[in-house]
Amino acid sequence: MQPLIDNARDFGRRPEEFARLAAGQSPEVLFITCSDSRVVPALITGARPGQLFELRTAGNIVPPHTSTHPTSEAATIEYAVQVLGVRDIVVCGHSHCGAVGALVRGDDLTAVPAVRDWLAHAAHRPSGAAEDPEVAEAVQCHVLTQLLRLRSYPCVERALARDRLTLHGWYYEVHTGAVRAYRAETDSFDSL
Repeated sequence: MQPLIDNARDFGRRPEEFARLAAGQSPEVLFITCSDSRVVPALITGARPGQLFELRTAGNIVPPHTSTHPTSEAATIEYAVQVLGVRDIVVCGHSHCGAVGALVRGDDLTAVPAVRDWLAHAAHRPSGAAEDPEVAEAVQCHVLTQLLRLRSYPCVERALARDRLTLHGWYYEVHTGAVRAYRAETDSFDSL
């Protein structure tokens, strides 16, 4: 913890670098990814403060849209699209994902009921080899499912219809640092 505290102290000693951020934010990208500590959107993309609006959830799950029981995820998506006017949304899954791995293996999650109930939002059990520690195929399938789920959000649907928004599916390899993007024309995840 001490190195993190030391960096936080030094970080605040450069106010001139951050003064412009006080005027507001205008990110162009909503980056939806997993809460996993190995996935760092700013590190992966090279983004500076103010460039990414982030939504991090266990397993980068986009829950179903419902107007009767709004979620913080729905509020974040709506705010990014309606208020901030992001032009792109990236859903980024990653190798070695514990959430997707648990779904693929059908793990017993009774000891962690909140996790179990959250993972129920994944839509369906992703296919893939249960013995594959990378769970690459399953994660990539899961990313595409979350992109479809995003399309059900009214604000996303409207922005897509007006050509004001583009959706992207990414797969990040924790063990190599490589990023692959989904290409509809080849129906595959290829290197950026």
